Amino acid sequence: MQDMATISDLKTSMRGAVIDSADPGYDQARALYNGMIDKRPRAIARCADVADVIAAVNFARTAGLPLAIRGGGHNGPGLGSVNDGLVIDLSDMKGIRVDPAARTARVGAGCTQGDVDHATHAFGLAVPAGIISTTGIAGLTLSGGHGYLSRKYGLTIDNLIEADVVLADGSFVTASKEKNADLLWALRGGGGNFGVVTSFLFRLHPVSMVFAGPVAFDQKHARTIMQRYREFLPKAPEDLGIFLGLKKILSSAPFPQEYWGKRICLLMCCFNGSEEDGKKALAPLLDSLPEPWFNWMGVMPYPAVQSMFDGLYPKGMQWYWRGDFVKTLSDDAIDAHLAQAANTPSELSLMHLYPIDGAIHRVGKGETAWSCRDATWSMVIAGIDPDAKKAGDVTQWTKAYWEAVHPYDLGGAYPNFMMDDEGDARIKETFGENYGRLQAVKKKYDPTNLFRVNQNIRPAN
Repeated sequence: MQDMATISDLKTSMRGAVIDSADPGYDQARALYNGMIDKRPRAIARCADVADVIAAVNFARTAGLPLAIRGGGHNGPGLGSVNDGLVIDLSDMKGIRVDPAARTARVGAGCTQGDVDHATHAFGLAVPAGIISTTGIAGLTLSGGHGYLSRKYGLTIDNLIEADVVLADGSFVTASKEKNADLLWALRGGGGNFGVVTSFLFRLHPVSMVFAGPVAFDQKHARTIMQRYREFLPKAPEDLGIFLGLKKILSSAPFPQEYWGKRICLLMCCFNGSEEDGKKALAPLLDSLPEPWFNWMGVMPYPAVQSMFDGLYPKGMQWYWRGDFVKTLSDDAIDAHLAQAANTPSELSLMHLYPIDGAIHRVGKGETAWSCRDATWSMVIAGIDPDAKKAGDVTQWTKAYWEAVHPYDLGGAYPNFMMDDEGDARIKETFGENYGRLQAVKKKYDPTNLFRVNQNIRPAN
């Protein structure tokens, strides 16, 4: 066991702060996004720059400490921390440089999605990413990254040009098509298994004002809505991002009080274009459906739709989630969904189906580590509640829901929608044909599996 003098040595080797259990800010620094998880690391190294990251990696390796990497700190299963080990916290590494002529952005690993949206929006550009602006861009990217723009512009990893990485031996490399191409391939979907990414270079796309917002229906119409949605999606313009949710309306503003606590089927839409064109794109779907309880679509800046749900999911709530990739949405599968959604244990608990089609399908399975290019949706079931006493209820509901619908789904899941208790078989299913190649890259760049606090890919034998 390392004594405090050794931790003190780490402190003297870094520009950023090193926080341990004796520091008054320790409990705040170690707190996780998911309040269901409580971990007590030996120390948290809040890195100010790449030199700090190198010092922290070298310290953890030499001391034999388990090592966790935290970017935005949004990880559901709490893999941004580790008991009795070292946390490399990148949250202060927030630099962003946009090149509007080249349509690229160099992004520090501590940035959130909101940081990136703010910087790129000034130039009428955006990186395809997720749907919550507080999400860390690093964790989102390394596991794939899907959201409103994915049907037109692909996953976040499909727009990753290069990455700067600190490896397990403390060396610094750049991964690109020209240099360490095998590492870039693995980073594009393989998670934090291969090193500490300190910055990303992204390709940007024209996105400025969008026609976006939620359309909410009484859940009694959900079967019809889900059937129409599955038929509409393959023919929908790729400028339209639209996910479907089964959930409740929160008993608070801005929602009309007459709907508080009621179950809904939600269509969350974002059209990258004018209101007129957006309405035309949605008409074949909305005109075939019952009257919604409310339709709050309107013209807004892209960062506004990206941050629309931030206030609903603050840090510290109880979370348990499960995911699957979904190929087809049969009537039997829909019935299974509706039976489980009828028992939602809290107003925040939900099921979402995010489209995996369009541009995503135009990338081959072997072109990136993220191999499930033939799915139609990425599904997440999330039990969520602010009350720690409800942790068991939301966990039980999520597991039961997943077990009911999983027989209709594909084998793997989006890694960011997986918990830490799902086992190696699920990880292998998620990467499919690419798993063996990922093991080989792991052996080359991290042969001792230093970076194992993640959805772990073990080195090839």
